[in-house]
Amino acid sequence: MKNSNKVSAFLLIIFISALSFLTFFRHETNESLTEFPEITLENLLDDSYSKQLSSFFVDNFAGRDKWVSVSAKIKSWLSESIVNDVYISKNRLLSVDTVSMESTENSANIINEFVRNYDGTLYFVAVPTSSGVYSDMLPSYLFSTTEKQQIDTLYEQLDTSIRKIDAYNILKMLSDNYIYYRSDSKWTSYGAFCVYRTVIQKLGFMPVSYDKYTIEHITDDYKGNLYVRTQYMESKPDLLDICTYSDSSEIISCTGYDNSGMTYKKNLYERDAVDSDDMYRLYLGEKLPFIRINTSVSNNKKLLVIGDDYTSCFVPFLTQHYSEIAVVFPECMEKNLEKFINPDDYEQTLFLFGIDSLNDDIFNYMR
Repeated sequence: MKNSNKVSAFLLIIFISALSFLTFFRHETNESLTEFPEITLENLLDDSYSKQLSSFFVDNFAGRDKWVSVSAKIKSWLSESIVNDVYISKNRLLSVDTVSMESTENSANIINEFVRNYDGTLYFVAVPTSSGVYSDMLPSYLFSTTEKQQIDTLYEQLDTSIRKIDAYNILKMLSDNYIYYRSDSKWTSYGAFCVYRTVIQKLGFMPVSYDKYTIEHITDDYKGNLYVRTQYMESKPDLLDICTYSDSSEIISCTGYDNSGMTYKKNLYERDAVDSDDMYRLYLGEKLPFIRINTSVSNNKKLLVIGDDYTSCFVPFLTQHYSEIAVVFPECMEKNLEKFINPDDYEQTLFLFGIDSLNDDIFNYMR
């Protein structure tokens, strides 16, 4: 009996070791899954490293996709339709993550601090996720606060000098259209365009009408962040579109900057992304903290855009109106904003964020 226990223990150790080895060496970068944590003195002392390491193995263990897919299928059969904080409905996947009101208040305080030290005009767009627009598909017990309420509260907390633009009601009215992906929490290019029409008028320009664009379906096999979390095979893949305007201004240069100051040639659309594991990289390519776009528009107007993933497919619509657009992704920054640019060089600044992005640490380097 003792020998049997020793053999069982030995086999268990072999299994766990093999699983750990495969997990470590099979790891691929994915925006929705936890990255392998960096060892620092701080995270070793406060014990956060062990928690980060645990999250890494939970998110990336070998065979994860198959296990999660089977789990999602079984739960859908049992009418228990929530997998990894994603609700599985008949037509789409919807996140049931929530953003704390404290987080939005902290974000508002940092933005208010920014505008107090800024000489130009600041505009703010808080974009609901698909869960906010299609909240009627979700069980009512899941949320004590709706995304609409979170956005309204955020806008109330922002300084009165900030010009708030309502994206929620625009998108809610158009919810029967293909404005959000079925497998992702973000808006589609068409969803971004629908909000662009209002935003660009607030910024002082006439929008280009949608019928002026040629729409190219670059792929019909996009599986977004909610699919990655559930591996729900019955979720229908999505379209990724490229919108081109025949009378478009020319992109003279599009340059990305990393935190070390290295520069990279960029494109508004990186077509090779559709052959990668990160198809959403189609929009502006690999995310960097700072991108500068110069166009052939001769009005000498400059715009600073500060945003997140929702910004990536929104920016191309703006290039018809400005000589220069600077795009900042705070989540990628490892040094203060002023190390990249002087905001006062831009007479207009547009903050555009998904309401789900406004967490405690996204604006660490905006102060």
